[in-house]
Amino acid sequence: MLIHNRVAVITGGASGLGEATARRILEKGGKVAVLDLAEERGKALGAEFEGKLLFIPTDVTDEVSVQQAMEVAVQTFGSIHFLVNCAGIAPPERTVGKRGPHRLTTFSKVIQVNLIGTFNAIRLAAEKMMANDGNEDGERGVIINTASVAAYDGQIGQAAYSASKGGVVGMTLPIARDLADYGIRVMAIAPGLFETPMFDTLPESARETLGKMTPFPQRLGQPSEYARLVESIITNPMLNGETIRLDGAIRMQPK
Repeated sequence: MLIHNRVAVITGGASGLGEATARRILEKGGKVAVLDLAEERGKALGAEFEGKLLFIPTDVTDEVSVQQAMEVAVQTFGSIHFLVNCAGIAPPERTVGKRGPHRLTTFSKVIQVNLIGTFNAIRLAAEKMMANDGNEDGERGVIINTASVAAYDGQIGQAAYSASKGGVVGMTLPIARDLADYGIRVMAIAPGLFETPMFDTLPESARETLGKMTPFPQRLGQPSEYARLVESIITNPMLNGETIRLDGAIRMQPK
């Protein structure tokens, strides 16, 4: 599907992978609705790309919040063609640590944001996509979820995060099958170590050490490289029902 003159909804689009994806889609002539809770960053993006990027304060775990955001996106831009799910959290906590067993509230929150929040956006965006006119292949929309290499190589302290991202991987194929009759493709990307706000508090030496864990290239991934893969998925109609590792061949060690 071509990006030009089409509309993308991006959860977690105010920073990191989501922001890079928003910028890439705008460069290619698309329009973007950013769904995020980071109001300052979201409003700044809206001001930078006035008329082409709409920031909608949204809690992906809240059904009404996402419903309303999808409605606003359609009312503003006329339709939704792409959904890119980038909203996520990753608080580390061991199954049993020095302070006792893993807090169940923490585990539940990670699942709620990363997995249920992703599905919440998928189901509501897909409903809007079904109203689109199909292209020559009958294609009406593309959904791209963000998993993680932690879905396969979860490290110490990542039980909740790995479970949530494993769920994203696991539901990608059945959702693609669910939506196939409507011409809506569903894919997932499993990034390795990327230069995102998650690493902002680390010194440069620590970021370099992390980058050298990647066989090649020996550095942290750039959000723009994630965005380039999003573009490739959108424009290649045979990519469907699969999770692509974007990780420089890294396989995470226990810690």
